[in-house]
Amino acid sequence: MQTRIDSASNADPRIAEAEAILRSCVHCGFCNATCPTYQLLGSEPDGPRGRIYLVKNMLEEGVAGERTRRHLDRCLTCRSCETTCPSGVKYARLIDIGRAIVDEKAGRPFLDRARRFAMLAVLPHPGRLNLALKFARIAKPFLPVHLKRKIFPRRSAEAFPPVRHKRKMLVLEGCVQTLASPNTNIAASRVLGRIGISLIPVSGCCGAMHQHMGKEEAARAVMRSNIDLWWPHVEAGIEAIVLSASGCGLAVKEYGQMLKEDEHYAEKAEKISSLVRDLSEILAKEDLTLFFGIGKGRRVAWHCPCTLQHGQKLGGAVESVLKACGFELTPVADSHLCCGAAGTYSLLQPGISEQLLENKLAALQGGMPEIIATANVGCQMHLESGTRLPVRHWIELFDQT
Repeated sequence: MQTRIDSASNADPRIAEAEAILRSCVHCGFCNATCPTYQLLGSEPDGPRGRIYLVKNMLEEGVAGERTRRHLDRCLTCRSCETTCPSGVKYARLIDIGRAIVDEKAGRPFLDRARRFAMLAVLPHPGRLNLALKFARIAKPFLPVHLKRKIFPRRSAEAFPPVRHKRKMLVLEGCVQTLASPNTNIAASRVLGRIGISLIPVSGCCGAMHQHMGKEEAARAVMRSNIDLWWPHVEAGIEAIVLSASGCGLAVKEYGQMLKEDEHYAEKAEKISSLVRDLSEILAKEDLTLFFGIGKGRRVAWHCPCTLQHGQKLGGAVESVLKACGFELTPVADSHLCCGAAGTYSLLQPGISEQLLENKLAALQGGMPEIIATANVGCQMHLESGTRLPVRHWIELFDQT
Protein backbone atom coordinates (compact mmCIF):
# COMPACT_ATOMS: atom_id res chain seq x y z
CA MET A 1 0.00 0.00 0.00
CA GLN A 2 1.36 3.42 -0.96
CA THR A 3 1.54 6.05 1.77
CA ARG A 4 2.05 9.81 1.64
CA ILE A 5 2.91 10.56 5.25
CA ASP A 6 4.89 13.73 5.86
CA SER A 7 8.52 12.74 6.42
CA ALA A 8 8.65 15.05 9.44
CA SER A 9 5.98 12.92 11.09
CA ASN A 10 8.31 9.93 11.02
CA ALA A 11 10.32 11.56 13.79
CA ASP A 12 7.63 9.99 15.96
CA PRO A 13 8.67 6.31 16.14
CA ARG A 14 5.02 5.26 16.40
CA ILE A 15 4.20 6.85 13.05
CA ALA A 16 7.30 5.34 11.43
CA GLU A 17 6.22 1.93 12.73
CA ALA A 18 2.65 2.47 11.55
CA GLU A 19 3.82 3.46 8.06
CA ALA A 20 5.88 0.28 7.77
CA ILE A 21 2.82 -1.76 8.71
CA LEU A 22 0.61 0.13 6.25
CA ARG A 23 3.07 -0.50 3.43
CA SER A 24 2.87 -4.25 4.04
CA CYS A 25 -0.89 -4.28 3.32
CA VAL A 26 -1.97 -5.19 -0.23
CA HIS A 27 -5.63 -4.28 0.51
CA CYS A 28 -6.86 -7.67 -0.73
CA GLY A 29 -9.76 -7.82 1.73
CA PHE A 30 -9.23 -11.43 2.84
CA CYS A 31 -9.21 -10.07 6.40
CA ASN A 32 -12.85 -8.99 6.20
CA ALA A 33 -13.94 -12.59 5.68
CA THR A 34 -12.92 -13.54 9.22
CA CYS A 35 -13.56 -10.26 11.05
CA PRO A 36 -16.37 -10.59 13.65
CA THR A 37 -17.47 -6.95 13.46
CA TYR A 38 -17.47 -6.92 9.65
CA GLN A 39 -19.52 -10.13 9.63
CA LEU A 40 -21.96 -8.59 12.09
CA LEU A 41 -22.24 -5.04 10.76
CA GLY A 42 -21.39 -5.48 7.06
CA SER A 43 -19.69 -2.07 6.96
CA GLU A 44 -16.28 -1.54 5.34
CA PRO A 45 -15.04 0.81 8.11
CA ASP A 46 -15.94 -1.91 10.62
CA GLY A 47 -13.57 -4.40 9.00
CA PRO A 48 -9.75 -4.51 9.13
CA ARG A 49 -9.23 -3.14 5.61
CA GLY A 50 -11.48 -0.16 6.28
CA ARG A 51 -9.80 0.58 9.60
CA ILE A 52 -6.39 0.38 7.95
CA TYR A 53 -7.51 3.06 5.48
CA LEU A 54 -8.84 5.19 8.33
CA VAL A 55 -5.45 5.07 10.08
CA LYS A 56 -3.66 5.76 6.78
CA ASN A 57 -5.81 8.83 6.07
CA MET A 58 -5.39 10.10 9.61
CA LEU A 59 -1.59 9.88 9.42
CA GLU A 60 -1.44 11.41 5.94
CA GLU A 61 -3.78 14.30 6.71
CA GLY A 62 -2.69 14.84 10.29
CA VAL A 63 -6.26 15.08 11.56
CA ALA A 64 -8.66 12.70 13.29
CA GLY A 65 -12.32 12.85 14.11
CA GLU A 66 -15.21 11.09 15.75
CA ARG A 67 -15.73 8.74 12.78
CA THR A 68 -12.19 7.39 12.93
CA ARG A 69 -12.38 7.00 16.70
CA ARG A 70 -15.75 5.22 16.54
CA HIS A 71 -14.64 2.58 14.03
CA LEU A 72 -11.29 1.94 15.73
CA ASP A 73 -13.10 1.57 19.05
CA ARG A 74 -15.36 -1.09 17.54
CA CYS A 75 -12.37 -3.28 16.74
CA LEU A 76 -12.09 -6.24 19.14
CA THR A 77 -8.33 -6.59 18.51
CA CYS A 78 -9.07 -10.32 18.19
CA ARG A 79 -6.37 -10.73 15.49
CA SER A 80 -8.46 -13.13 13.45
CA CYS A 81 -7.53 -10.96 10.47
CA GLU A 82 -3.84 -11.54 11.19
CA THR A 83 -4.39 -15.30 10.94
CA THR A 84 -6.09 -14.79 7.57
CA CYS A 85 -3.76 -12.13 6.13
CA PRO A 86 -1.45 -13.48 3.38
CA SER A 87 0.91 -10.51 3.78
CA GLY A 88 1.57 -10.75 7.53
CA VAL A 89 0.20 -7.29 8.33
CA LYS A 90 0.67 -6.49 12.04
CA TYR A 91 -2.84 -5.18 12.29
CA ALA A 92 -3.23 -5.27 16.09
CA ARG A 93 -0.14 -3.14 16.55
CA LEU A 94 -1.39 -0.67 13.95
CA ILE A 95 -4.73 -0.35 15.76
CA ASP A 96 -3.00 0.22 19.13
CA ILE A 97 -0.95 3.02 17.56
CA GLY A 98 -3.99 4.42 15.79
CA ARG A 99 -6.08 4.55 18.95
CA ALA A 100 -3.36 6.33 20.89
CA ILE A 101 -2.94 8.96 18.16
CA VAL A 102 -6.71 9.44 17.74
CA ASP A 103 -7.01 10.13 21.46
CA GLU A 104 -4.25 12.75 21.19
CA LYS A 105 -5.64 14.45 18.10
CA ALA A 106 -9.40 14.18 18.56
CA GLY A 107 -9.87 13.65 22.29
CA ARG A 108 -13.00 12.08 23.72
CA PRO A 109 -16.28 13.36 25.15
CA PHE A 110 -16.13 13.96 28.90
CA LEU A 111 -18.30 10.99 29.90
CA ASP A 112 -16.28 8.62 27.75
CA ARG A 113 -13.02 9.91 29.26
CA ALA A 114 -14.44 9.58 32.76
CA ARG A 115 -15.62 6.02 32.14
CA ARG A 116 -12.24 4.95 30.76
CA PHE A 117 -10.39 6.68 33.57
CA ALA A 118 -12.54 4.89 36.15
CA MET A 119 -12.00 1.53 34.48
CA LEU A 120 -8.22 1.89 34.45
CA ALA A 121 -8.25 3.21 38.01
CA VAL A 122 -10.17 0.15 39.26
CA LEU A 123 -9.97 -2.95 37.06
CA PRO A 124 -6.18 -3.58 37.11
CA HIS A 125 -6.10 -3.27 40.93
CA PRO A 126 -7.64 -6.25 42.78
CA GLY A 127 -8.14 -4.34 46.04
CA ARG A 128 -10.02 -1.49 44.36
CA LEU A 129 -11.95 -3.90 42.17
CA ASN A 130 -13.04 -5.93 45.17
CA LEU A 131 -14.35 -2.77 46.85
CA ALA A 132 -16.14 -1.70 43.67
CA LEU A 133 -17.76 -5.13 43.39
CA LYS A 134 -19.11 -4.87 46.95
CA PHE A 135 -20.89 -1.63 46.05
CA ALA A 136 -22.00 -3.05 42.68
CA ARG A 137 -23.62 -6.06 44.35
CA ILE A 138 -25.61 -3.74 46.60
CA ALA A 139 -26.65 -1.54 43.66
CA LYS A 140 -27.26 -4.47 41.29
CA PRO A 141 -31.09 -4.10 41.14
CA PHE A 142 -30.67 -0.57 39.79
CA LEU A 143 -27.96 -1.26 37.17
CA PRO A 144 -28.48 -1.74 33.41
CA VAL A 145 -28.89 -5.37 32.34
CA HIS A 146 -25.50 -5.59 30.60
CA LEU A 147 -23.76 -4.42 33.78
CA LYS A 148 -25.75 -6.74 36.04
CA ARG A 149 -24.44 -9.68 34.02
CA LYS A 150 -20.85 -8.60 34.62
CA ILE A 151 -21.12 -8.78 38.42
CA PHE A 152 -19.78 -12.21 39.26
CA PRO A 153 -20.38 -13.84 42.67
CA ARG A 154 -17.85 -13.84 45.51
CA ARG A 155 -15.31 -16.59 45.09
CA SER A 156 -12.82 -17.54 47.78
CA ALA A 157 -9.32 -18.74 47.00
CA GLU A 158 -7.83 -21.93 48.36
CA ALA A 159 -4.32 -22.07 49.81
CA PHE A 160 -1.58 -21.99 47.18
CA PRO A 161 0.48 -25.20 47.17
CA PRO A 162 4.00 -24.81 48.64
CA VAL A 163 7.15 -24.98 46.51
CA ARG A 164 8.39 -28.58 46.69
CA HIS A 165 10.13 -29.40 43.41
CA LYS A 166 13.48 -28.57 41.82
CA ARG A 167 11.77 -27.39 38.65
CA LYS A 168 10.30 -23.95 39.36
CA MET A 169 8.23 -21.58 37.25
CA LEU A 170 6.61 -18.23 37.98
CA VAL A 171 2.87 -17.82 37.51
CA LEU A 172 1.27 -14.39 37.15
CA GLU A 173 -1.73 -13.90 39.45
CA GLY A 174 -3.09 -11.09 37.28
CA CYS A 175 -5.72 -8.56 38.27
CA VAL A 176 -9.35 -9.48 37.52
CA GLN A 177 -8.53 -13.19 37.63
CA THR A 178 -7.62 -13.02 41.33
CA LEU A 179 -11.29 -12.30 42.08
CA ALA A 180 -13.19 -13.79 39.14
CA SER A 181 -11.38 -17.12 38.99
CA PRO A 182 -9.04 -17.22 42.01
CA ASN A 183 -8.46 -20.99 41.96
CA THR A 184 -7.34 -21.31 38.33
CA ASN A 185 -3.65 -20.84 39.16
CA ILE A 186 -4.04 -23.04 42.23
CA ALA A 187 -5.45 -25.81 40.04
CA ALA A 188 -2.57 -25.25 37.62
CA SER A 189 -0.09 -25.54 40.50
CA ARG A 190 -1.61 -28.83 41.66
CA VAL A 191 -1.66 -30.27 38.14
CA LEU A 192 1.94 -29.26 37.38
CA GLY A 193 2.96 -30.44 40.85
CA ARG A 194 1.95 -33.96 39.83
CA ILE A 195 4.55 -33.89 37.07
CA GLY A 196 7.27 -32.37 39.23
CA ILE A 197 6.94 -28.63 38.64
CA SER A 198 6.35 -26.02 41.37
CA LEU A 199 4.69 -22.69 40.59
CA ILE A 200 5.69 -19.51 42.41
CA PRO A 201 2.88 -16.91 42.31
CA VAL A 202 3.79 -13.29 41.55
CA SER A 203 1.40 -10.35 41.58
CA GLY A 204 0.81 -7.80 38.87
CA CYS A 205 -1.38 -6.74 35.96
CA CYS A 206 0.14 -7.53 32.55
CA GLY A 207 -0.52 -4.03 31.12
CA ALA A 208 -2.75 -5.13 28.22
CA MET A 209 -5.73 -3.17 29.50
CA HIS A 210 -3.83 0.14 29.34
CA GLN A 211 -2.28 -0.70 25.99
CA HIS A 212 -5.51 -1.49 24.17
CA MET A 213 -7.22 1.60 25.56
CA GLY A 214 -4.58 3.80 23.95
CA LYS A 215 -2.52 4.45 27.11
CA GLU A 216 0.77 3.08 25.80
CA GLU A 217 3.11 4.93 28.15
CA ALA A 218 1.07 3.79 31.15
CA ALA A 219 1.23 0.24 29.75
CA ARG A 220 5.01 0.45 29.46
CA ALA A 221 5.24 1.70 33.05
CA VAL A 222 3.29 -1.40 34.17
CA MET A 223 5.63 -3.60 32.12
CA ARG A 224 8.76 -2.07 33.67
CA SER A 225 7.32 -2.51 37.15
CA ASN A 226 6.60 -6.18 36.44
CA ILE A 227 10.07 -6.76 35.06
CA ASP A 228 11.60 -5.27 38.21
CA LEU A 229 9.41 -7.53 40.33
CA TRP A 230 10.11 -10.71 38.37
CA TRP A 231 13.79 -10.16 37.60
CA PRO A 232 15.22 -11.62 40.85
CA HIS A 233 13.41 -14.88 40.00
CA VAL A 234 14.86 -14.81 36.49
CA GLU A 235 18.34 -14.36 37.93
CA ALA A 236 17.66 -17.26 40.30
CA GLY A 237 17.09 -19.48 37.28
CA ILE A 238 13.34 -20.04 37.02
CA GLU A 239 12.52 -22.31 34.08
CA ALA A 240 9.60 -20.33 32.68
CA ILE A 241 6.92 -17.72 33.35
CA VAL A 242 3.54 -19.43 33.10
CA LEU A 243 0.35 -17.59 32.22
CA SER A 244 -3.01 -19.31 32.67
CA ALA A 245 -4.87 -16.36 31.10
CA SER A 246 -4.08 -16.35 27.39
CA GLY A 247 -4.68 -12.60 27.11
CA CYS A 248 -2.03 -11.91 29.72
CA GLY A 249 0.26 -14.48 28.11
CA LEU A 250 0.07 -12.71 24.76
CA ALA A 251 0.73 -9.33 26.37
CA VAL A 252 3.84 -10.53 28.26
CA LYS A 253 5.15 -12.35 25.19
CA GLU A 254 5.20 -8.92 23.53
CA TYR A 255 7.11 -7.07 26.26
CA GLY A 256 10.27 -7.31 24.13
CA GLN A 257 8.50 -5.62 21.22
CA MET A 258 6.87 -2.96 23.38
CA LEU A 259 10.10 -1.99 25.17
CA LYS A 260 12.57 -2.45 22.30
CA GLU A 261 13.41 1.28 22.27
CA ASP A 262 13.97 1.45 26.05
CA GLU A 263 17.73 1.40 26.63
CA HIS A 264 17.29 0.35 30.26
CA TYR A 265 14.70 -2.38 29.79
CA ALA A 266 14.95 -3.67 26.21
CA GLU A 267 17.27 -6.58 27.00
CA LYS A 268 15.40 -7.60 30.14
CA ALA A 269 12.05 -7.34 28.37
CA GLU A 270 13.27 -9.60 25.59
CA LYS A 271 14.45 -12.15 28.16
CA ILE A 272 11.10 -12.02 29.97
CA SER A 273 9.21 -12.57 26.72
CA SER A 274 11.42 -15.54 25.83
CA LEU A 275 10.50 -17.24 29.12
CA VAL A 276 6.72 -16.89 28.79
CA ARG A 277 4.74 -20.07 28.22
CA ASP A 278 1.04 -20.77 28.05
CA LEU A 279 -0.05 -23.69 30.22
CA SER A 280 -0.76 -25.74 27.10
CA GLU A 281 2.85 -25.29 25.97
CA ILE A 282 4.07 -26.70 29.28
CA LEU A 283 1.81 -29.76 29.33
CA ALA A 284 2.33 -30.53 25.64
CA LYS A 285 6.01 -31.27 26.35
CA GLU A 286 5.50 -33.35 29.49
CA ASP A 287 4.63 -37.00 30.09
CA LEU A 288 0.87 -36.97 30.63
CA THR A 289 0.52 -40.66 31.44
CA LEU A 290 -0.80 -39.75 34.88
CA PHE A 291 -3.74 -37.98 33.26
CA PHE A 292 -4.66 -40.50 30.55
CA GLY A 293 -8.34 -41.34 30.84
CA ILE A 294 -9.07 -38.56 33.32
CA GLY A 295 -11.68 -37.14 30.93
CA LYS A 296 -13.73 -40.36 30.93
CA GLY A 297 -15.50 -39.32 27.74
CA ARG A 298 -16.83 -36.12 29.30
CA ARG A 299 -18.34 -33.90 26.62
CA VAL A 300 -16.57 -30.54 26.53
CA ALA A 301 -17.24 -27.55 24.28
CA TRP A 302 -13.88 -25.91 23.81
CA HIS A 303 -13.75 -22.15 23.27
CA CYS A 304 -10.29 -21.19 22.06
CA PRO A 305 -9.72 -17.53 23.00
CA CYS A 306 -8.59 -15.19 20.24
CA THR A 307 -5.46 -14.39 22.23
CA LEU A 308 -4.53 -18.08 22.17
CA GLN A 309 -5.40 -19.05 18.58
CA HIS A 310 -4.76 -15.80 16.72
CA GLY A 311 -2.38 -13.98 19.08
CA GLN A 312 -0.12 -16.75 20.38
CA LYS A 313 -0.77 -19.03 17.37
CA LEU A 314 -1.54 -21.96 19.68
CA GLY A 315 -4.81 -23.11 18.18
CA GLY A 316 -5.06 -26.88 18.60
CA ALA A 317 -2.67 -27.05 21.56
CA VAL A 318 -5.26 -27.38 24.32
CA GLU A 319 -7.47 -29.55 22.14
CA SER A 320 -4.65 -32.07 21.72
CA VAL A 321 -4.06 -32.27 25.47
CA LEU A 322 -7.78 -32.64 26.24
CA LYS A 323 -8.27 -35.38 23.64
CA ALA A 324 -5.16 -37.26 24.76
CA CYS A 325 -6.55 -37.39 28.30
CA GLY A 326 -9.96 -38.74 27.39
CA PHE A 327 -12.22 -35.71 26.95
CA GLU A 328 -14.66 -35.69 24.05
CA LEU A 329 -14.71 -32.33 22.28
CA THR A 330 -18.09 -31.38 20.85
CA PRO A 331 -18.31 -29.60 17.47
CA VAL A 332 -18.25 -25.79 17.56
CA ALA A 333 -19.19 -23.81 14.45
CA ASP A 334 -17.13 -20.74 13.49
CA SER A 335 -14.63 -21.45 16.26
CA HIS A 336 -12.31 -18.76 14.86
CA LEU A 337 -14.75 -15.97 15.78
CA CYS A 338 -14.50 -13.90 18.97
CA CYS A 339 -16.95 -14.35 21.85
CA GLY A 340 -17.16 -10.57 22.33
CA ALA A 341 -15.31 -10.32 25.66
CA ALA A 342 -12.06 -8.81 24.34
CA GLY A 343 -10.81 -7.31 27.60
CA THR A 344 -12.78 -4.14 28.33
CA TYR A 345 -14.73 -4.37 25.05
CA SER A 346 -17.81 -5.91 26.67
CA LEU A 347 -18.08 -2.82 28.88
CA LEU A 348 -17.25 -0.25 26.21
CA GLN A 349 -19.22 -1.78 23.32
CA PRO A 350 -22.00 -3.76 25.04
CA GLY A 351 -24.33 -3.93 22.04
CA ILE A 352 -21.87 -5.60 19.67
CA SER A 353 -20.41 -7.67 22.49
CA GLU A 354 -23.79 -9.14 23.44
CA GLN A 355 -24.57 -10.09 19.84
CA LEU A 356 -21.23 -11.87 19.54
CA LEU A 357 -21.84 -13.62 22.87
CA GLU A 358 -25.24 -14.88 21.71
CA ASN A 359 -23.72 -16.26 18.51
CA LYS A 360 -20.81 -17.88 20.34
CA LEU A 361 -22.99 -19.56 22.96
CA ALA A 362 -25.27 -20.94 20.25
CA ALA A 363 -22.23 -22.47 18.57
CA LEU A 364 -20.78 -23.83 21.82
CA GLN A 365 -24.04 -25.32 23.08
CA GLY A 366 -25.02 -26.78 19.71
CA GLY A 367 -23.12 -30.01 20.36
CA MET A 368 -24.87 -30.65 23.70
CA PRO A 369 -21.78 -30.44 25.93
CA GLU A 370 -21.69 -31.00 29.69
CA ILE A 371 -19.31 -28.12 30.25
CA ILE A 372 -17.68 -25.23 28.39
CA ALA A 373 -13.93 -24.82 28.76
CA THR A 374 -11.72 -21.89 27.80
CA ALA A 375 -8.28 -20.45 28.52
CA ASN A 376 -8.83 -16.80 29.35
CA VAL A 377 -10.54 -15.25 32.36
CA GLY A 378 -12.27 -12.55 30.31
CA CYS A 379 -13.83 -15.13 27.99
CA GLN A 380 -14.77 -17.28 30.98
CA MET A 381 -16.63 -14.43 32.71
CA HIS A 382 -18.31 -13.33 29.49
CA LEU A 383 -19.49 -16.81 28.53
CA GLU A 384 -20.79 -17.73 31.97
CA SER A 385 -22.84 -14.50 32.06
CA GLY A 386 -25.07 -15.88 29.31
CA THR A 387 -25.42 -19.61 29.99
CA ARG A 388 -26.43 -22.02 32.72
CA LEU A 389 -23.76 -24.50 31.66
CA PRO A 390 -20.65 -24.47 33.85
CA VAL A 391 -17.78 -22.54 32.28
CA ARG A 392 -14.29 -23.41 33.51
CA HIS A 393 -10.67 -22.85 32.69
CA TRP A 394 -9.51 -26.03 31.00
CA ILE A 395 -6.77 -26.73 33.55
CA GLU A 396 -9.47 -27.17 36.20
CA LEU A 397 -10.70 -30.25 34.32
CA PHE A 398 -7.39 -31.93 35.19
CA ASP A 399 -7.51 -30.96 38.85
CA GLN A 400 -9.49 -33.89 40.19
CA THR A 401 -7.76 -34.36 43.53
